[in-house]
Amino acid sequence: MKPFMDENFLLNCNTSIELYNKFAKDMPIFDYHCHLDAKEIAEDKKYNNITEVWLYGDHYKWRLMRAKGVPEKFITGDGTDKEKFMKWAETIPYCIGNPIYHWTHMELKKYFDINEILSPKTAEHIWTVCNEKLKKDLTVKNIIKKSNVDAIFTTNEPTDNLEYHKKIKKDGDFINVLPTFRPDKFINIEKNDFRDWVKKLEAVSEIKILNFDDLINALRSRIKYFNSIGTKISDHALDPIVYRKGTKEEVDIIFKKSLENKPLENDEIEKYKTKVLILMAKEYYKYNWAMQIHIGVNRNNNSKMMKTLGPDTGYDSIGDYQFSESLIKFLDSLEKKNKLPKTIMYCLNPRDNEVIATIAGCFQGNEISGRIQYGPAWWFNDHIDGMKKQITTLANYGVLSEFLGMLTDSRSFLSYTRHEYFRRLLCEILGQWIEFGELPNDIDAIGNIIKDICYNNAKKYFSE
Repeated sequence: MKPFMDENFLLNCNTSIELYNKFAKDMPIFDYHCHLDAKEIAEDKKYNNITEVWLYGDHYKWRLMRAKGVPEKFITGDGTDKEKFMKWAETIPYCIGNPIYHWTHMELKKYFDINEILSPKTAEHIWTVCNEKLKKDLTVKNIIKKSNVDAIFTTNEPTDNLEYHKKIKKDGDFINVLPTFRPDKFINIEKNDFRDWVKKLEAVSEIKILNFDDLINALRSRIKYFNSIGTKISDHALDPIVYRKGTKEEVDIIFKKSLENKPLENDEIEKYKTKVLILMAKEYYKYNWAMQIHIGVNRNNNSKMMKTLGPDTGYDSIGDYQFSESLIKFLDSLEKKNKLPKTIMYCLNPRDNEVIATIAGCFQGNEISGRIQYGPAWWFNDHIDGMKKQITTLANYGVLSEFLGMLTDSRSFLSYTRHEYFRRLLCEILGQWIEFGELPNDIDAIGNIIKDICYNNAKKYFSE
């Protein structure tokens, strides 16, 4: 029987162990998608206790606590930080099989040198030790350095002034922290807050937005501004992606109807979204940005809790809808004009893994290695089975050696252990293939592919 989470955790053969320790373990992290706060990095935030860094904003943990019957007071409510931690300590022993059970103990081990299992019996001691280390030297920047992170791409609204990104760059003593351009608020014309966001865009762009051309010019001005700060990538949450052609004149009328708060038909919404997406993608191509497309979410399913807590609080789920035809038409419309940017596609429904992987293969080329990426296991899929399925699906249908590897997709600075989790699983898969005679026993050659997937490919992809 193997000990729980020892040095060979998830590595079940000698070749996997050798691959991990020799090639993957010490590679830097290129975190090309996350939801970390640049302000906290710039100010080198110091946490008062483990709850602040561990439970604030972590809807992964919140969902488990709710499922265990923890009162909302001790999740997002006015319970004290210590009370919330203790409730998490009561919850985690029952979460066996969930990746958060592993991540919790990996984080305790990596950042706090704690090898105990979190439970009500150990909670008081762990609370004290973690808080002492946080107050002593585990500031945000030190956590990032301890994690061996080389670059961080945050997620930002087009209206953000990016002052903290500029401050980090000006200080010159830290890694690259670059913004990602995420214009969802200006694509989702059907949302109630759409007009409010247009007003914000007017203010920051200093362009009066009276028609569709004005909107696009304002967004272009923000893309140019983001590019000046060092942006390399955009991000779109498309739930679902749509494709319906419309003329510029039609879309202008639709946009003006929205500004006047008039109801829109579904086909009008789809024409507007299609036109904006295409025009934005052409701008990304112009600046040699990559474009991220996230597909497959049903958001804010619990309307009562949405009204109480707002979005991103643990009430989303995997979406179940058809999208391949629209996605193909969107990508093809750009390819025909030679304006398709480098693209990373993520799917939340594991049913669609093969769909995404094979669509990616239709638009490769342009003398760019891994130009169109089938992105890593995302959100509800970033567990052992999900990561293994994503890796093997990509290997089955594409070129695994060009994969950009894992990302954090988190709001917590302790989440970099997800990269270790992924790397261990990658080495386990490839090690088993060697042991079973499915790959040649050329450790150095396979090891170099592992190093590329862990770091080198992403570094190259976003620098060329």
